Amino acid sequence: MPPLKALSAFEAASRHGSFSRAAEELGVTPSAISHHIQKLEDFLGVRVFSRHAGRAVLTNAGRVYAAEIERAFGMIMGATRLVAPQSQRNHLFIASGPSFAAKWLQPRIGNFIGEHPEIGIRLSTIADLRELDTIRFDLAIAYGRPPVLNDRQIEPLLAERLRPLCSPLLIEQLGLHEPGDLARATLIHSSNALTWTDYLRKVVGTTIKARHELWFDRSTMAIDAAVEGLGVVLESEILAADELEKGTLVAPFHQPQFEVETVSYYLVRSSEAKGRSHVDAFEAWLRAKITAANLKGTIVA
Repeated sequence: MPPLKALSAFEAASRHGSFSRAAEELGVTPSAISHHIQKLEDFLGVRVFSRHAGRAVLTNAGRVYAAEIERAFGMIMGATRLVAPQSQRNHLFIASGPSFAAKWLQPRIGNFIGEHPEIGIRLSTIADLRELDTIRFDLAIAYGRPPVLNDRQIEPLLAERLRPLCSPLLIEQLGLHEPGDLARATLIHSSNALTWTDYLRKVVGTTIKARHELWFDRSTMAIDAAVEGLGVVLESEILAADELEKGTLVAPFHQPQFEVETVSYYLVRSSEAKGRSHVDAFEAWLRAKITAANLKGTIVA
C-alpha cells in the first residue's frame, strides 16, 4: 500500500487541479502537499504530476491513477455511510421493492421532501428480501413477508387488489367482455403475489389457454407492455394507479368478483429506527398518502 496521507493529498490535488486548494481543504501547507506527492511518485516509480512554470498538471499516468483513486475513495465513503449512522443524522434510509419504488413511491416522494426539507432521503431498491440482511435501512417496504429477525419489526402494511388490466383499444379489438374472452388475448405475466393460473382457478374455476403469453420479471415492464397494447396484465391497481387515472389502462371486467385481494406489502423497521423522529414522520406520511389516494387496496393497521 502506498502512504495513505500521500494518497489523500494526491486525490485532493487531482480533484481541485491545484496544490494550494488541496492544502486548504486538508488543512496543511502547499509544500506539504508537494512533499506527499513526491513520496507517492517515489513509491510508484512514475511521475503523476508534471511541474512547470509554477504549475502542476496531471501526467497521463496521473490521470489514470486519479480516476481509480477517486473511485476507491468513493467506495470507502459509501461503506462508511452504511455502517455509521452518526454520519447521516439528518438522512432517512428507505428500501423498497423495485416496482413499488418506481411506480408509486418515487413519483410522490417530492411531497414528503416538501413537507420535511430538513430530512435527506436515500432510496434504494431490493429485488430479493434477503438483501435486507446486508443493506442499511431505517424503513423498508417489502413485497412479500421477509424473514423474521430479532432486531427488526415486521408488520403488514397494505393488502393489494389484483385484476386483469389492459388498454381501452385492446378491449375493443378483442371484444373482451368476460374472462373466457382472454383466450383471444396475450396474457402478460409479472412477478407479483398471484399468477394467472392461480387467478383463473380462483375466479373462473378453470384455466384458459391464451393466444400468446409474455413474461416480465418487473411489474413496471409488465404495466408498460399492457399500456402499449401488447396484452392483458394481471396486476395490482396500486402499481397501476397512475395509468388507471390517466385512462391508459382499464379493467375489462368491472365486477367485484374479478378482484382478488392479498396482503402483499410489509413495513420493516430496523433496530436503528426505534425512537427516530424522521422514521415516524415518514411512516405517518406513507400511511396518509396511501389512504388519501383512495387506492384499490387496504391499509393494514
